[in-house]
Amino acid sequence: MNLDALSKVVSLENMANIVGSFREGNDRVVALCHGCFDILHTGHLRHFEAAKKKSDLLVVTITEDRFIKKGPNRPVFPAEQRAELLAGLRAVDYVAVNRWANAIETIRLIRPSYFVKGQEYEPTTQKVNSQFFEEEKAINSVGGKVLFTYEFTSSSTMAYKKLTSAVE
Repeated sequence: MNLDALSKVVSLENMANIVGSFREGNDRVVALCHGCFDILHTGHLRHFEAAKKKSDLLVVTITEDRFIKKGPNRPVFPAEQRAELLAGLRAVDYVAVNRWANAIETIRLIRPSYFVKGQEYEPTTQKVNSQFFEEEKAINSVGGKVLFTYEFTSSSTMAYKKLTSAVE
């Protein structure tokens, strides 16, 4: 698949149709990654590449600006720019801006085979938030499952704090 970045940014409804058509008549595997993806870093790239290796189609949804609670002046980049940047990555097949605060309804709409998170979301870590467990219920309810990637991790929030403290 060799689409330019802007043609890979679609609505959630179009993403659901693309996924449905892609899976129609066979067991092709679709993975969904969801998050803020505000300041893109190597951890994000490696996460997407690992998710793509586990699937035939990788779709990514990003959190709408109004739902991001990572501190003042965040997100740094608006949703449309974050979507276009992610769509430019080779591993990512399609991107949509999520209209809900979490991925629960998106999972129900898109019905991916996998909901892919980084290892920092494993229930054994301190970083897991309660909405992850609801997202896990949603993926199970559509016959999919959660997969974790075990790649280099970094933090956009820490990078942002480092940059802003250097400016002050």
